[in-house]
Amino acid sequence: MSVESALVRKITISLPNTLVEFADREAARLSISRSRVIAQALSEIKAEEEERLAAEGYRFYAQEASEFAAASAAAIAEALDHDG
Repeated sequence: MSVESALVRKITISLPNTLVEFADREAARLSISRSRVIAQALSEIKAEEEERLAAEGYRFYAQEASEFAAASAAAIAEALDHDG
């Protein structure tokens, strides 16, 4: 038994018929279970959200680093002037 299958949890959800029919068609087309189709769709959404949050974090810290560099520039210039 793989680690992934050991962590699988069964749930009951309600979906519109059109989504169930779509999931069934995708499952047949991909030769996987309906549950796997839904799990893959949710995994893709989760990955997109994690990527969005990471990009947002990178932008925040890049801005913060830029502001720190700008604020530090005057102090560095002053220190260099005093040394020279």
